[in-house]
Amino acid sequence: MKPIHYITLIAFIASITSIVCGFILNVTYSQKLIGFGVMGLFLIVFPLFSYYRWKGKDVNEYMLTKENLDKMRENQKRNRY
Repeated sequence: MKPIHYITLIAFIASITSIVCGFILNVTYSQKLIGFGVMGLFLIVFPLFSYYRWKGKDVNEYMLTKENLDKMRENQKRNRY
């Protein structure tokens, strides 16, 4: 596995652990644990995962351009019959 896999996996496990500990533990800062876990997921894990998955791919293939819309319409016509 590549280093970005390990970093993403460790950040994911840390975020999930923080959220679970926030729900289970009865401490005064349990809401902060949940909040930091959610922030970690959305500010660290999701961008790292997205960067890894989109690296080296052409973004224009996924954009709704006139050419791509025409391709989609042609595929729908072929699949109907």
